[in-house]
Amino acid sequence: MSAATSTTAPTRVKVKGASTTSPVPLLLLGLLFHLAYIPSVLDCYFTSPVVHGMSHHSLPPSIPVPASRLVLIVADGLRADSLFKFHAFPNVPDSPDVVAPYLRRVAAERGAFGVSHTRVPTESRPGHVAMIAGMYEDVSAVTTGWTTNPVTFDSVLNQSSTTFSFGSPDILPMFAHGAVPGRVRTWMYREDEEDFTKDAKALDVWVLDRFRELLANATRDAKLDEEMRAERTVFFLHLLGLDTTGHSYRPHSKEYMQNIQLVDNIVEQVESLISSFYKDDRTAYVFNADHGMSNIGNHGDGHPDNTRTPLIAWGSGIRGPLLDEEKATHDAFSLHWGAPLTELVRHDVEQADIASLMAVLIGAEWPVNGVGVLPECKEWTRRGWLDFGPGEQGEKGMAAACITNARVVLEQYRVKHDLKRSRTALYSPFSQLQESNNTIPPGTSQLAALSALYDSGNYHAARHRSAELISLSLQGLRYLQTYDWLFLRVVVTFGYLGWSAMSALQVLRMSVFPDAPTLSDTITDLCTEMAAVLLAGLLVIQQSRWTYWIYVAFPIYFWKNVLFDLPVAGAAWRRLSSGQGSGMAVVGIILRSLMVLVAIGCMVAGYTNRHVWSLGFGVLGCLWPLSALSSKWLTNQRTKLLVAAWVGICGIDAAFGMLPVEKHEDLTVLMITGAAYLAIGLAAIAYLWRDPRAWVFDMSDTYPLVVIVALQTSFIAVATYATYGAVVSLQAREGLPVHFQMLGWTALLLSSASPFVLPMSDHRSSSRLLTYFLAFCPAFLILSISWEGLFYLAFCATLFLWIELESCLAPPLEENMKASNGLMRVLRVDDIRIALFFFFFINIAFFGTGNVASLSNFYLEPVYRLIPVFKPFLMAVLLASTFLYKVFLPYTIFAACLAMLNKRLHLPPFSIYLVALPLTDGMTLAMFYNVRDEGSWLEIGQTLSHFIITSLLLVWNAGICVVGEWLMSGTADGLMERKRTPSPAIGKEVKLD
Repeated sequence: MSAATSTTAPTRVKVKGASTTSPVPLLLLGLLFHLAYIPSVLDCYFTSPVVHGMSHHSLPPSIPVPASRLVLIVADGLRADSLFKFHAFPNVPDSPDVVAPYLRRVAAERGAFGVSHTRVPTESRPGHVAMIAGMYEDVSAVTTGWTTNPVTFDSVLNQSSTTFSFGSPDILPMFAHGAVPGRVRTWMYREDEEDFTKDAKALDVWVLDRFRELLANATRDAKLDEEMRAERTVFFLHLLGLDTTGHSYRPHSKEYMQNIQLVDNIVEQVESLISSFYKDDRTAYVFNADHGMSNIGNHGDGHPDNTRTPLIAWGSGIRGPLLDEEKATHDAFSLHWGAPLTELVRHDVEQADIASLMAVLIGAEWPVNGVGVLPECKEWTRRGWLDFGPGEQGEKGMAAACITNARVVLEQYRVKHDLKRSRTALYSPFSQLQESNNTIPPGTSQLAALSALYDSGNYHAARHRSAELISLSLQGLRYLQTYDWLFLRVVVTFGYLGWSAMSALQVLRMSVFPDAPTLSDTITDLCTEMAAVLLAGLLVIQQSRWTYWIYVAFPIYFWKNVLFDLPVAGAAWRRLSSGQGSGMAVVGIILRSLMVLVAIGCMVAGYTNRHVWSLGFGVLGCLWPLSALSSKWLTNQRTKLLVAAWVGICGIDAAFGMLPVEKHEDLTVLMITGAAYLAIGLAAIAYLWRDPRAWVFDMSDTYPLVVIVALQTSFIAVATYATYGAVVSLQAREGLPVHFQMLGWTALLLSSASPFVLPMSDHRSSSRLLTYFLAFCPAFLILSISWEGLFYLAFCATLFLWIELESCLAPPLEENMKASNGLMRVLRVDDIRIALFFFFFINIAFFGTGNVASLSNFYLEPVYRLIPVFKPFLMAVLLASTFLYKVFLPYTIFAACLAMLNKRLHLPPFSIYLVALPLTDGMTLAMFYNVRDEGSWLEIGQTLSHFIITSLLLVWNAGICVVGEWLMSGTADGLMERKRTPSPAIGKEVKLD
């Protein structure tokens, strides 16, 4: 033995045939690692843009304030095409060509219009924050359900003299919270009034009535009248009806159209009430939406239907309509808006730009965290939205507004620059804003040049240079936002690669080479301690957050263990090359590595193209049986039938990947699903009726299998009836009858609990699987709207056939080598293929219901069958629970099947999962590098969700594997159920090659 190795080995639990250590510590470490590394994507790509310490800026006193007050009307969930498009509701009988005549007339005759482009997540909270605060809040707000402020931020409402706001209790409080006390006043209806089974237009009428009451009260209250007539007064009307109606009836329905008509009427009445109360023309109006609505009545992702919202502004300080003489402002999206809108300039903005526009209109100080850019700055060669007056007066006002815009954005860069410089070793500033004298604040010379142009009356050039400075400041903010990317990416890469290498060596040591030596502690300690000291010093200098220390600690620990277990890699190489030579061993390693890379690459592609999963089923259904012909699968009638059934079920599974993601509630399909479940349950009863083992029971402890199956089948019948009644009543707009609601809850809860509260006396693994399958059928029926329940049936059949085929393919055991003796085989190279199948089915369990291709596909119809009253928190919990439960159920069946397969193949618990551990983080790492925080909002949302999904799949499945072992504990494996053919190979060493 050389000095570099040690014969000391960890304590192992010895089992004849394979010496192993317990995999539990490795599993727990992997669980902790993957959970800890999920926030790394947020720290790297989505750190909060909010900092504090900036100075406020507003229009200079020499510029007349365009308006005395502002009326902001937000139509929650209104799509741009639904408002602007000519004949927008062709499927609604007798629908008018113009659904909102007043707003259309305002846009065509009195104001400016365009499309406001939102960012993901297209939800109410981030949409309103962008619109009113001028900033895109960090995605960590999702942890609070978009209902509370994870960080304190400034807003236009906080900079007003007084804001009078009316609307939903889900929106208004987040702007009152943190504002100057008493500055943002709220009038809100009760949460229980947001009822999906009622007419949501009543919510918008409530807002109008309270607004009318406020104006009436002001005529009798001198103090209120004084407050309302003060400069910089804001009225904020949040109209939730369209969002609720769109969720309930979808955005192409008659109900959605009628709600738009009501909103149009409310806008007209609000302007009339304002005009009558103030009797002047000093009011500016902004009409917008926080997000759009998908065709299936949802929102959340970056689909254009969700990100395109209408924006119309008119009144004091807003320019009138402009002819589109160059025909350059309209595209394919707006060509169907019809004249005169298509003949006028369409001026689009980003959602955060609206806050800047509103601050200028009332002469308020700009929100200090705002990154919005005035249209006058973005397109300085032509007019934007503002009107400061004719001739030079207007040019001067626009130039002053652009310079103020530049100061606001530059101020944020300066604060972030100072913060980053104080916390970074060898800090390198953004060169294009840096002054030659480092003691001078960045951008000072550019601001001086702007002031010179403005003072000399060169307003057009001042706007141009302001646009350039804003662009540079935004680039500088981007530079600082991504400053730590390189460091974090390197750390995360070494973390995932280190975990893969360490887990691979650990699995080989536990299952194949338990007696392999280890590398000297001196070498491993020296290398890792040097790395730890260097990295710790860097983190201290940079005053890094505590999460950075965690990210660094993992790769140090992993690579220390990799060095420690390097002799295992040498033992594996000697085993591979012993019987076939080094050259063939290298070729074998390369081919198998390519197989793994191609398989993982295809699964990565499957996250953006669902058809890849169909292709995967084609490979499993056809190529796998063909590649295994040499194993004599087709030597008897049973295996022939199994292969035929496998090919057929894989073909059915492949069809699900070709179906559209967007589904509509289909009662016929639901009833077919219920009938299929019932048929399986009745067939099982008929089969078990003649099986004596299905009648064995002990009244004190267990129950007969046939009785449990009969009870579960009855629950399926109840769920089918309840689903039919609920769907018919809800589609008829008759509400949800209480008895259907109670029957649905009863079938859902009792059936799901039945396998766990009714232990059975039959310990066959196939019997246990049958009860789990039947128990979850009612849940899939109630929580589905279309073919998801049929997928569950096909998926379970696929898993069962997979177990049978793998059992046939495995080398047969001798008669005296039964699982009851506690004998386990060591791992084989072919287990890598099984692990890839395992990982494939993990993804299929998640993707199969069709709810992953878009974050919008969280359907509300199943929730209505259980609770029809809109309570935001409860509805959100039920919606998330519906999605998670539909994902959890296939996973539960999969986990039970995996535990059964481990027994059939005589592998220790978790063996297949352990083989998969080193393979799958290549997919997670690829997703990490694919995350984008700019570009298409659809791409941003998808790439972020893909990384989180791939990280959580193995974390989730670690727990599921534990559950699977528990679910199948006490069952007999395949050898106890049928006799297998003996083989002289068993008892000999099973080679790695």
